[in-house]
Amino acid sequence: MSTLFISDLHLSAERPDITGLFIHFLQHEARQADALYILGDLFDAWIGDDDLTPFHCRVINALRALTDSGVAVYFIAGNRDFLIGRRFARMTGVTLLPESAVIDLYGSATLIMHGDTLCTLDTGYLRFRKVIRNRVLLALLTRLPLAWRRALAAKLRSGSASQQPLSHEQLRRMDATEEAVQAALVKSAATRIIHGHTHRPDIHQHQLPDGQQATRIVLGDWYEQGSILAVHPDNTFELRNEPLS
Repeated sequence: MSTLFISDLHLSAERPDITGLFIHFLQHEARQADALYILGDLFDAWIGDDDLTPFHCRVINALRALTDSGVAVYFIAGNRDFLIGRRFARMTGVTLLPESAVIDLYGSATLIMHGDTLCTLDTGYLRFRKVIRNRVLLALLTRLPLAWRRALAAKLRSGSASQQPLSHEQLRRMDATEEAVQAALVKSAATRIIHGHTHRPDIHQHQLPDGQQATRIVLGDWYEQGSILAVHPDNTFELRNEPLS
């Protein structure tokens, strides 16, 4: 048994290969897990819990089958699916978590988050994030007609790089900074952090101000492969890729 972590799948009807790999993962490896944590950007775009296309229902049903099997699934919103709400949670059986949370992972305090707030060099995005997540604006957005929201999402996606590997400059700008990582670890009193968003899967070591060593595990995206982190009860872990069919 192990606890699994994934992020940045960016599921969409246009990429059935990614969706197929994800559903296969839910039906096989995830069924044997103690828990599954999805750390944001499960979907390439989510415009509201009322947008129930056949594609969305396929993913929802696959998640429901996993939670019905007894596996606990937790979700932290990313920058593309922060409109996922309580109706989605009821349909899937997943537990919604705040944008950052400290969990007891086999006896080790572990901070989990999507990771976008760690990228302090990406000032344009952070300004946009602050505006778009304003509660008043969110309330207005979710009340727009579904057709309008779909058109708005399509326009935003057409100007993004979400369906292509990011350039070197984009990756540099959206990478986590040491200062932000240190601040998050100190605030949470954790010695391990797991996040996605940066599309740079790796394992980093950080020395905290009190001299303790902290581990940062960065999950990969699912553009060209699947990326899965498995943490085992003895606190060993494996960050690996799965090929797309």
